[in-house]
Amino acid sequence: MSARMIWVVWGGIFTGTDFRTLEPGTEELHGPYHDEATALRAWRDETRRKVDIATHRLFVMRAVDEASA
Repeated sequence: MSARMIWVVWGGIFTGTDFRTLEPGTEELHGPYHDEATALRAWRDETRRKVDIATHRLFVMRAVDEASA
């Protein structure tokens, strides 16, 4: 049986360009998406909305259900 997977887009505005600490209240979570292509499209669209904020960053993350692996 193949593992079940979902993708999410997570991030926000960070306190610095080291991208380690999020500014409180700026967290973003988009998804879940059932395929990587859809998550990447969402990532691109959401990233473009805040392109002028140097400390805004979003990440595409995959979650795998280990029980189904």
